[in-house]
Amino acid sequence: MTPQHDQGGGPAPHENDAETGPSAVPLLRPADGIPDVVRDASALARTAQAIEAGSGPIAVDAERASGFRYSQRAYLVQLRRAGSGSALVDPIPLAGDLTALAPAMDGPEWVLHAASQDLPCLAEAGLRPAALFDTELAGRLAGLPRVGLGPLTERMLGLALEKGHGAADWSRRPLPEDWLNYAALDVEVLVELRDVLADLLREQGKLDWAYEEFEAVRTAGPPPPRTDPWRRTSGIHKVRKPRALAAVRSLWEARDTLAAERDVAPGRVLPDSAIIEAAVTNPPDARALSQLPVFRGRAQRRLESYWFGALRAAQALPDAELPRSSAPTDGPPPVSRWGDRDPAAAARLAAARTGLAELSEHWSIPVENLLQPDLMRRLCWSPPEDGDVAAFLRAGGARNWQVELTTPVLEKALAARSS
Repeated sequence: MTPQHDQGGGPAPHENDAETGPSAVPLLRPADGIPDVVRDASALARTAQAIEAGSGPIAVDAERASGFRYSQRAYLVQLRRAGSGSALVDPIPLAGDLTALAPAMDGPEWVLHAASQDLPCLAEAGLRPAALFDTELAGRLAGLPRVGLGPLTERMLGLALEKGHGAADWSRRPLPEDWLNYAALDVEVLVELRDVLADLLREQGKLDWAYEEFEAVRTAGPPPPRTDPWRRTSGIHKVRKPRALAAVRSLWEARDTLAAERDVAPGRVLPDSAIIEAAVTNPPDARALSQLPVFRGRAQRRLESYWFGALRAAQALPDAELPRSSAPTDGPPPVSRWGDRDPAAAARLAAARTGLAELSEHWSIPVENLLQPDLMRRLCWSPPEDGDVAAFLRAGGARNWQVELTTPVLEKALAARSS
């Protein structure tokens, strides 16, 4: 769909943009009922034909089993288009391959909520949008205080969506009827919500900005692998010594391998708390390990030698191979240290934060959506030698609207001096 181009001079009010409004009407069942779940190739082909015969944007959603499965694959894909109705597609009996839908879906704008969460699993199934509208991101740019699908639908459309199954184990089969009802409702009014949000953004002079953001989400590649992902183990702040950190790393990697093999969420294989407990306690043998909380359970006792082997491998490492107490980084140091290490950089950062906060308030856009916080910190820590702030921001991935809006503020901030 071609974006609407209409830039105004600042935020504009909207008739549905009040903090409170009339009671929302419960949306309990899809207007056309719960569609039959598509589970075979012939039904998938009929779904593709129905989508192609429809008109306008396509509402798209996907359900994963985060917290239950290691993979982030889609376990249900929901679609809706004017003239086509809704479809619930089960990728599992289709071997995860939904490419038969791709020709019908390639061209029309897709409407998703929090698209960055669903696009990877949809791409894995062979589906990629040619154009995108993200209702969650639209809500953020519009300055709305709550941007979950339920609150947005209630605020903008006066409809209350059914709640309760978003965090369910969608790998379960058969899927209960109330879950399918919930899933169908997620795309029931998504296109209507898109239209209302687009109108609001146009009134505020932000619609072009929104389409730049949507395109950035659509074309974003997979995120780079995390450096030392084991350092995100909950409770790792309790671990100080390098040898104990090596134990955390070894147990984390052993757990990750097992979780991937079983396609089970890592926390269900072994909780973070057990990893930290074992690393801090440093049991001398497998028997002592089995006496620790969690490890004394039946499931963990069967893996006793596996877990202790990971601990033993950490203990056998030479000192030169032990992890450092803090993660390596290619960026600026923690902001808390700037004042001592580089007072001028600290002054620049303070000025930039103040300027962006004022800009955020003026445009009713969250600061983090005005500019990626890490990019701002990098700029303030190491300003470009040629003084070209706009080029620095573009090289860091900032969109044109962000560059135009924030460059004057940041140029002023870079001139700040510590007192």
